[in-house]
Amino acid sequence: MNELVTELVPVRGELASVAFKRSTRARKISLRVDAAQGGIVITLPMRASHKAGLSLLHAHEDWVAERLAAMPQALPFVAGAAVPVCGVEHIISPVADKRGGAWVAEGRIYVTGGPAFLSRRVADCLKRLAKQKLTAMAAQKAELAGVTPKCVRMKDTSTRWGSCAPDGTLAFCWRLILAPVFVQDYVVGHEVAHLRHMNHGKHFWALTETLTAHRAAAGAWLDINGQALLRIG
Repeated sequence: MNELVTELVPVRGELASVAFKRSTRARKISLRVDAAQGGIVITLPMRASHKAGLSLLHAHEDWVAERLAAMPQALPFVAGAAVPVCGVEHIISPVADKRGGAWVAEGRIYVTGGPAFLSRRVADCLKRLAKQKLTAMAAQKAELAGVTPKCVRMKDTSTRWGSCAPDGTLAFCWRLILAPVFVQDYVVGHEVAHLRHMNHGKHFWALTETLTAHRAAAGAWLDINGQALLRIG
């Protein structure tokens, strides 16, 4: 069981959002800056004190302040915002006289309904598109590799772009739909290769190289831009 408590804590003179997460699985206190939440996450074992978590934060205050300062600007889903879809900017465009939620077409993300529904409808639209495109890409690569995934799921993860479970379930962060297609191609190819090799040995990488030609380019792109994707929406 995990418990989450969020509060504002001064870090080098600026208030920062700190989420204290108590976890039955944690064996030691850990600290990270989470771009998706726009703040700090401190994970505490069940018997660790809140004070001990703050002590860890203060001991690494300079590092945390630097990471917070370097965090990309948030890009909320609002009318007129330019949101990347497959790496290409699309303008969020409300259409008051139609129905249908939201859809992507002609360089725009059209969204119906009032402003109160806009953000959720845009997010739902992008998640559906991610499910459609990444599932199709995984099926194509699985056929080439001679494997069959149990299913393909979308998640909103902040530390992994994709995963492959021992039962053959593939999971991808839906925010990959925001990244260029070559990045999607690599992440999907990487996880499909895990359906045959649940490791990172030479046979795994050999199969990965046959499924995608974008290992180096995609890795470099995610290193530079990955945090920004987590700040969208």
